[in-house]
Formats: sequence, C-alpha cells, structure tokens
Amino acid sequence: MTNTLSPAAAPAVAPPRMGASAWGRIAICIAIALPAVVFRIGGFAPNALVDLLVFGGAVVAASFLLAWAAEAAQKDIAGALAIAILALIAVLPEYAVDLYYAFRSGYDPAYEQFAAANMTGSNRLLLGFGWPLVVIISLLVARRFVKTGSLPASATRVLELERSSRLDIGFLALLALVAFLIPLMGSIPMWFGFALLAAFVWYLWRASKVTDDDDEEELVGMAGNIASMPQRARRWTIVALFVVAAAVILSSAEPFADALVDSGSALGIDSYFLVQWLAPLATEAPEFIVAALFALRGMGGAAIGTLIASKVNQWSLLVGSLPIAHVLGGGTTGGLPLDSRQVEEFMLTASQTVLGVAIIIALRFHRWSAIALAALFAVQFFVTDTNGRWVLSIVHLVAALVVFWINRRDILPTITAPFRRPSSPAFRD
Repeated sequence: MTNTLSPAAAPAVAPPRMGASAWGRIAICIAIALPAVVFRIGGFAPNALVDLLVFGGAVVAASFLLAWAAEAAQKDIAGALAIAILALIAVLPEYAVDLYYAFRSGYDPAYEQFAAANMTGSNRLLLGFGWPLVVIISLLVARRFVKTGSLPASATRVLELERSSRLDIGFLALLALVAFLIPLMGSIPMWFGFALLAAFVWYLWRASKVTDDDDEEELVGMAGNIASMPQRARRWTIVALFVVAAAVILSSAEPFADALVDSGSALGIDSYFLVQWLAPLATEAPEFIVAALFALRGMGGAAIGTLIASKVNQWSLLVGSLPIAHVLGGGTTGGLPLDSRQVEEFMLTASQTVLGVAIIIALRFHRWSAIALAALFAVQFFVTDTNGRWVLSIVHLVAALVVFWINRRDILPTITAPFRRPSSPAFRD
C-alpha cells in the first residue's frame, strides 16, 4: 500500500512568499524611476542630456516592472491570449513615446518626421535582431538536450514553432500586405487607422479562442517569484506593478521624447536616428530579455511567439493609433501625413516583415534564416541613401518570394488561419 499522509496528518505548509532579493529588484527599479518623478513634479529640466538619462532610465526601469508583471500574469491567463496580452503590455513604453510624437505633430509640424520613426525602428529591431537572437539562443540550448538523447539532432538547426503561432503568423501576413498601402498613400488616413484598430480587436478575440495543448510551463526568475505568491497577494502585486509602471511611463514619455530630439542637436547627431533607434533600445530591452529568458529555459516556441505577437500589435494597434493621436493633437482629420523619408522607412519595414513571414510560415525557423535576417538588418545601417534602401526593400521581397515558393503548401493554411476555428486543421498541421 502506498504510504500517503491524510489531510489531517499532513504538516502545515506556509504559503510561498517572494524573497528579499526579488523585492530588492523591484525597489531598485523604483529608485531608478524616482528621480524622473521628482523632475516631473518639480518642473526640473537642467539640460537635454540630463533629461535623457533621467527620463530614459525611468522608462527602462518601468519597462522591467511591466515585463515582470505581464509574465507573472500568465499564471492566471493561459494560452495564446496570454502571449498576445504579454506582447501588448511589453511594448506599452514604446507606444507612449510614439503616440506622443504623433500627438505633438498635430500642432507642431516639425514633429511630423518623428511620428512613425520610433515605430519603424522598433519594428525592424524586433524582427532583425530580436527574432534571430531568440532562435540562436534556443538552438544553442537545444544542444544539451540532443546530447542526452531527449531531442533529435535537427533540434540544433531548426526551431519548431508552437501550433498556436499559426494564428499570429496569419494575422501578421495579412497586416504586412496591408502595410504596403501606407507608402502608396503617402499618409495614414483616419479610416485606415480605425480599420487597423478593428483588426487588433479581432486578433485579440481570435487569440482568446485558441487553446494550447502543451503543459503549463513553470515560471522562474522574477516572474516565478511573483507567480509563487498566494493568489490574492499575487494579483494585488501584479496590479500594483502595472499601476506604478504605467504612471512612471506616462509621466516620463513626453520629457524623454523631447530630450531625444534636443539631445541630437546638442550632440551633433541626427535626431531622427536617435528617435528611431535609441528609444526602441530603451523601451524594448525588457521585451528582449523576457524572450531570451524563455529561450534559455528551452521555451523557444513561446519566446518567438511573444515577439511575433508584438509585431502584430505594432502593425495593428500602434500604427492604427498614430493618425488618431495626430488628430487629437490638432492635426487635420485627413490623418497623419508622411514625408519621403517616412514613406521609405515604411516600405523597408513592410518588406522586412514580409520576409519574416515567409521564413516562419512553415512553423519552422532555420538557423541560416536567422543569420540572414540579422545580416540584412545590419546592412541597412550602411545603406543610408534613398536608392539603396529601396533596393534593400526589393531584396527583401525577392528573397521572400523564393522562400514563399519553397513553403507554398503553408501559404493557404496560414492566411486563412485568422478566419478558421481553432479546432480546424490550420492549427493542427
């Protein structure tokens, strides 16, 4: 007979609590963010560089709080919807900065050039750096499982995506095709923005219907500490972290965004470059870290799934919100106008997205595909003239056509996934 303890005889177990080190990390983030709150309340603005450091540090610190809380929230929200919500929350700092630029462009035409700069930079950074990073880490981690015989040798060459990713890839494919309308129109009209917002709502609704058959993964690190708390304490902690982080981000977004522009002039660096690349590095660092931690735990599918969902969020919710913010700031109801540089940036970003979809459409991410994506991403920093960037966009599209032909059997199941029921073959093959 099995030796078991009856409930009455079982020893009492104290409910788990967060360790001092975990609370210490939260305290460090709050301490980093505190000067920005003091500056904001007191109206201090010594100079652009100091403001950049103070408010930029606050945005990064708050982003970590958001990332920890969002990951821990998966304890109470399961499946594809959790990935979608995690991706949405993780990019909120980026949204705050980009929407401020769009809002200010409504009454200050000088800011029109920055309205979509942060979005195009972060979007390409996510795919050109984030996706390859996650894949390479996942394949390296897989080596130890191959040595023990628990995974086949191919696991060190190809990352298999989760079946639930079919829905996200399908939405991303449709949004990537629609994105080419933006450079063709030369603006983001209000009606187009509302259509993208509707697509985002539709995406969330479809994600809520998808169930994942995989076992629930154990959370570790800061998210694991928060998730291990009793339910009531955990939920209050998560809500508190969300509120504090959101307050810091909302209060820091405007001065951080202005400091980026002013610092460019002070340092003799193109302000557009700082807005496009420095801001995304600050706001998306926690998102990359969360995805990298997933990959290090052997959860490569969930890691890349989070970054794919972030791309869907950017192309739907963020881009759709830009013309609305512009109008609320005093701009014309025709929407957000784009200059030639913005048109070029949208074309390059959309073409890169199409290539990314082609690579993952078969739910497999090959090692050499990751290397190629990273290499093409790096090339853009050396190809700065307009003609060169249009050529790079064409290179993306030609490469995408070749990969689409190789994976042609997966095209129809993917583009129809947003319209199919979760139990359909699109989610099982």
